[in-house]
Amino acid sequence: MEQDTRRTGDTGEAAVGGVALGTAPPAAVLDDAARAGAVTVAPGDARYADLRRGYNQRWVSNAESIRLVHTRRQVEDAVREAFAADKKIAIRSGGHCYEGFGIDAKLLLDLSHMNAVYFDERRGAFAIEPGATLGEVYRALYKAFGVTIPGGACPSVGIGGHIAGGGHGPLSRLHGLTVDYLHAVEVVTVNAAGKVVTLVATREDWEEGRPKGALWWAHTGGGGGNFGVATRYWFRAPGVRGNDPATLLPKPPGEVFVSTVTWQWAEVTEESFTRLVRNYSTWCENNSAADSPYAALYSQFMPTPRAAGSFSMIAQFDATRPDSEQLLNDFFAAVGEGTGLTPKTQVLRLPWLHATMWPGLTGPNSPTFSFKAKSAYQRACLPDEQLRAMYRHLGGEVAYGNPAARLLMITFGGKINTRPREATAYPHRDSVMELHYVTTWAPGTDDAAHLKWLRDFYADVYAPTGGVPVPNDVTNGCYVNYPDTDLDDPAYNSSGLSAHQLYYADNLEALVAAKHAFDPHDVFRHAQSIPVK
Repeated sequence: MEQDTRRTGDTGEAAVGGVALGTAPPAAVLDDAARAGAVTVAPGDARYADLRRGYNQRWVSNAESIRLVHTRRQVEDAVREAFAADKKIAIRSGGHCYEGFGIDAKLLLDLSHMNAVYFDERRGAFAIEPGATLGEVYRALYKAFGVTIPGGACPSVGIGGHIAGGGHGPLSRLHGLTVDYLHAVEVVTVNAAGKVVTLVATREDWEEGRPKGALWWAHTGGGGGNFGVATRYWFRAPGVRGNDPATLLPKPPGEVFVSTVTWQWAEVTEESFTRLVRNYSTWCENNSAADSPYAALYSQFMPTPRAAGSFSMIAQFDATRPDSEQLLNDFFAAVGEGTGLTPKTQVLRLPWLHATMWPGLTGPNSPTFSFKAKSAYQRACLPDEQLRAMYRHLGGEVAYGNPAARLLMITFGGKINTRPREATAYPHRDSVMELHYVTTWAPGTDDAAHLKWLRDFYADVYAPTGGVPVPNDVTNGCYVNYPDTDLDDPAYNSSGLSAHQLYYADNLEALVAAKHAFDPHDVFRHAQSIPVK
């Protein structure tokens, strides 16, 4: 194990006993050239064409320069230079932002080289830098100590934005949100005097009512790019005593069942489709309690347009329970009950870490596609009018020949819903299902047609509430980590609620107060950033 001699953000002292877990070397063992300074890439540099692009090929940055940083000090320098020159900053960790936030920024701050994962003995918590991907984090924590954080299903997503938005994934019904384990956050920002400062805010700051606590709370679901540059997160379970790393975060099951159930569209009618989707959403509502025997089950039901020929449901479930096979079979039976359909079912038993990286669960990872996505939360099973709208746009009544589009209906609730809404900035803690509407296509191939299909689909499903999932007895707003600029366009949202209200609900006022306190000059802004006042 290497000793971590990086400087900590709040004291400037060398960290004592920070242990690198193997996914990324501590700064102390980086070569001298890497530690000497940041790397700046500008137009004319061969690297610029690659680095100006993120995951979604719809959006290409026009930044004057791209700064690849390795340390918190280099982040401070970049922010100081940009603020002095009145240049807009965009921040990128994994590059998975759905919208073109920051493509008009003059400086693109690339955090991908800040990807260390290590146990910080001084804080008694796991430190994770924002450029680490979920896959890197899962491998590091699990291989060294058998623990994990309950993050998302896509291993290439960067931690930086995922955490700030309240990240969740396959283990969240069992263990809660990632931010339920957030112990502290280190943030570079610009104070009221115009000075670049680095602040470390902790859970204890929030619990004890100290001013910095609002900065910690804002990073438990307030979204990325709003308050400053998060340069390090620390994680440990609240209330756990001692400093044994193997006891400070959740332990995943040793093995899981990874299942794929596939239906052929040729056999599916409107009646069988609506029954199938109703069954699934009803199951989600009936099994959303934290003490459900299905708390460890994660599933995505993914109907595609009829042009795809088939659609599927995937599931991951703890295989170490004595009754796991029976519970899984009962789940399949409940979803298919009364449909008259006979799907093809494949069930694999895999070690947890291997299953977490399995492409059948995470989906394709093509670097060359454009996409548009929308989100919604459900508080109850889908009503008939929503089911009919889904069939219209997926079942063939609305012609759309793109097999790469889909609606993901994702199990939710469980442990997530056991904490009060105000405990974190993330507000959707009484949901039973999350919906993710997505269409992908080759860049430059009739963008307008693909966008129209998705927008029409979403508007039809939520027509009774102004084209968006307003919080009511059935629907429950949108997920800030799946940002959608249409929510601010009256052509697509006539509900009277803004995107901020759909993302943050009753927590919006406190987030605006935090923005005013920690980024009073609105240095960190984008098309849907939280306003200063």
